[in-house]
Amino acid sequence: MSGTNRSSEGLDERRRRLLFRAWHRGMREVDLITGRFADAHIGSLSDAEVGEFERLMDVAEPDLLNWVMGTADTPKDYDTALFRRLREFQGGAA
Repeated sequence: MSGTNRSSEGLDERRRRLLFRAWHRGMREVDLITGRFADAHIGSLSDAEVGEFERLMDVAEPDLLNWVMGTADTPKDYDTALFRRLREFQGGAA
């Protein structure tokens, strides 16, 4: 069970893959963060934002979780507007 509540219908192939990937990271806590964000926003992300989200999907789960929760500093090159939206969506530290 993926946990997603959003259909991939109407999404291009790139966004469909990213939606699936957001729910299948490996660490359940991160799946819930990235998956819920993808459910809510994948259809409205610009191509550049899709690229940024894909890049975040390449970050190791423990690192991404710590950045979102504010227990570790987010590296400058990952502290983008999209990442801040993800963190705010989750309700993590600012």
